[in-house]
Amino acid sequence: MDKWYKWKVLLVVVLTGLSIWKVYPPQEKIHLGLDLKGGMHLLLRVDLAQLPQDARKDAVDRALEVIRNRIDQFGVAEPSIQKQGVDRIVVQLPGVTDRKRALDLIGKTALLEFRLVADDPKLLEAALKGNVPEGYEMKQLKEERHNEDLLVEKQPVLTGDKLVNAIVSFDQSGFGQPVVSLEFDKEGAQKFAQVTELAVNKYKQDGIARRLAIVLDGELRSAPQMRVVIPDGRAQIEGSFTYEDASDLSLVLRAGALPAPVVVEEDRIVGPSLGKDSIEKGAKACIISAVLVTLFMSIYYLVPGMIASFALFLMVLLTFGGLAMFGATLSLPGIAALVLNIGMAVDANVLIFERMREELRTGKTVRAAISAGYHKAFSAILDANVTTLITALLLFYFGSGPIKGFAVALSIGIVAGMITAIIVTRLIFDSLTRDNRTVSIRMFNILKEVPKIDYIKLRPFAYMLSVVVIGAGLTVFFMRGENNYGVDFSGGVLEQIKFKQHVDLGDIRKATEKAGLENLNIQNFGEGDRNEVLFRTNAGDPEKIHKALDSLVGKGNYDVMRAETVGPAAGKEVRGKAVKAFFIAIIGCVIYMTWRFDFRYAICAIIAEFHDALVCLGAVAISGREISLPVISAILTIIGYSLNDTIVIFDRFRENSRNMRRIPFKDLVNLSVNQTLSRSILTNLTVFIVVIILFLFGGDVINDFAFTMLIGCISGTYSTMFTASPLLVDWRGGKK
Repeated sequence: MDKWYKWKVLLVVVLTGLSIWKVYPPQEKIHLGLDLKGGMHLLLRVDLAQLPQDARKDAVDRALEVIRNRIDQFGVAEPSIQKQGVDRIVVQLPGVTDRKRALDLIGKTALLEFRLVADDPKLLEAALKGNVPEGYEMKQLKEERHNEDLLVEKQPVLTGDKLVNAIVSFDQSGFGQPVVSLEFDKEGAQKFAQVTELAVNKYKQDGIARRLAIVLDGELRSAPQMRVVIPDGRAQIEGSFTYEDASDLSLVLRAGALPAPVVVEEDRIVGPSLGKDSIEKGAKACIISAVLVTLFMSIYYLVPGMIASFALFLMVLLTFGGLAMFGATLSLPGIAALVLNIGMAVDANVLIFERMREELRTGKTVRAAISAGYHKAFSAILDANVTTLITALLLFYFGSGPIKGFAVALSIGIVAGMITAIIVTRLIFDSLTRDNRTVSIRMFNILKEVPKIDYIKLRPFAYMLSVVVIGAGLTVFFMRGENNYGVDFSGGVLEQIKFKQHVDLGDIRKATEKAGLENLNIQNFGEGDRNEVLFRTNAGDPEKIHKALDSLVGKGNYDVMRAETVGPAAGKEVRGKAVKAFFIAIIGCVIYMTWRFDFRYAICAIIAEFHDALVCLGAVAISGREISLPVISAILTIIGYSLNDTIVIFDRFRENSRNMRRIPFKDLVNLSVNQTLSRSILTNLTVFIVVIILFLFGGDVINDFAFTMLIGCISGTYSTMFTASPLLVDWRGGKK
């Protein structure tokens, strides 16, 4: 009996109890991402270039606090406002789907200025002819019936930093229009009294009423006449306000002005109905995957399979416990990672069980076979999980939003899978065989004996097939050019609209063209009876799309299911980060494999990973899909997963090379691949089942992710047998 047996039992009990405590009740403890419960995601950049050098130091922190104050007063439940990098702020607003109002509320600088209007008509006349006097500028006061041109001083006599309150009230003219009433502090009230007193004195002298321009963020909002002295520091901003407009304006004025303008580099909206649909489909995919994998393992491996199924359930519980413990958010990509973890967790159990089967064939007792199985499978399990974990950590570091959620769920799942596969299942086996050393661990076997396939002999045909497949994919990829990239990487606008009744695409195109929207890609989305249409353009304003649809079907006859707007600079940066993450993941895996194996092994494995990445990119291009963040996540995951396969075979090379020194290297490679073929078939079959379920039932939003994973699973299995292993032989020139 393992001397650490009791401590291991205690560890599992504590982790299980802690996970249950942290997860229950799940509706309160598990935080759902915006893509599951609906809401708005914003990436803002504080334009520090507009500030002098000495004012830039804490400008982003001050802007963050101003935005936080505005959102708190707006009443959003559980908002997330975080600084990202040097000059960016990430804002997440659950339940908010009114894009225009949210952007006005958050992005408005709210620089309030009171400026004097020139009272000399000759100066205004000269300015209208283009001769604007120094120290003045032209402003236009927009009113319902007409616009009025005014000449105002550039230098304000009073600014909003003296403001202590701003509330919505109604004017006393009899029309009851909403206005924003302002109140200044003592210093501001004194200054305001001085300005109005000077204006009133001039009015008494010449009978001409002076005007005071109220300017907000450079826009002239009103210009009332000053006929009486205002000693109490109160004023009003008038205009064609709705109550909501006036309420939002008073809110941003109360919260204070931003220290510098903010640029919206990215905004994404998920409607509540799409979020609910994603939860249902994600849960369905998880349940079906778990049931099928459990049935497969229980039927094929019998008692060991049932033990693995229990460990699988515990792995899911520990993963949710980890998410709750770290306060992580479960997003749709996070569900995809969880489904993927189910498949990957099976791999460790399959490795152990296949090793146990081999040991039983040598005549060892059940307890000895179990012990040897765990011992010999451990190095392959460790190496495979570490390389996948490297990929997940890089995704977390370089990704943003949902991609971070994917990386967190994948990382926690990897750790939970290691614990359940190596510790939990071993404890159960030890308990079963503790008093009954003759207990049966019989399993079915698809391969009664080790196959004798000559992979090395087939390598010329395999190399040729790889060149043809990759060549065809890259040809299509380069022909498509910028059309390969989705909004995430190229920038632009993407909107998923659901109409309440069927609307012909031709009518939609006519309406958008009439609204002046050019180069707008319009196509049906999802199942035909759902009346969903996808709009995509490289540049444009989403509000123009909505106005065109309002004129076509009327307001309220469609719902915005999903909206994404990414600026070109943000898209370019994301593309750069994706490339960087890919190559750093490759370098990290090379370093680790060189340390654990040998430099030649590492290079051959990485060539196979490049092979898989290029096959996936080509498949995405040929299928007409776009490269998006979920696709990049899938490719990086495939790198880790395919490396997992390669490491298992290389681990067998390493073991056989120590025990069979007289066998030619190419025969040793063939033997090692054939010895692990049963494991490769079973593991890839279970992962393939999981990914197929994700592809069929996971929903349209993660369909591209699942498609890329499907191609990657096939390519990864192929490259391990017919690329990485033969390359190792060719490197050695076929010698011993």
